[in-house]
Amino acid sequence: MTPEAARYLEKARTCLEHARAILEIGLGDEAGRGAYLAGFHAAQAYIFETAGKGAKTHSGVQSLFVNLARSDDRIPADLRPFLSQAYHLKAVADYETGPDACVPLDRAAAAIETAERFIGCIAEVLAASGNGDVPG
Repeated sequence: MTPEAARYLEKARTCLEHARAILEIGLGDEAGRGAYLAGFHAAQAYIFETAGKGAKTHSGVQSLFVNLARSDDRIPADLRPFLSQAYHLKAVADYETGPDACVPLDRAAAAIETAERFIGCIAEVLAASGNGDVPG
């Protein structure tokens, strides 16, 4: 694994830890945003390792990840849309207003659980790639 990909994975794990801690104090918006960011950095690790460079925007990371992961059956189909689904939580937390503009704790908790699976999957794929098993 490249040093860049390893740094992205470390950042993903840190974001996940923070999201869990924030969930425990009952802040759904921040926990949901943290779950998304954890996935975002894991996706950047995968992109960097697979394509040799990172993407510069949230939408760029989402689309590039989906395009690269589509042909990589080591990434389960149910995890491929996680990034775009979790981005919705970040968008609610960051941009929406009004009485319903909050991330419910149960949705944040579910996103954190999925982010943990997502990061674990990416870490396994990248570890395998380091042994010569590079996705095509």
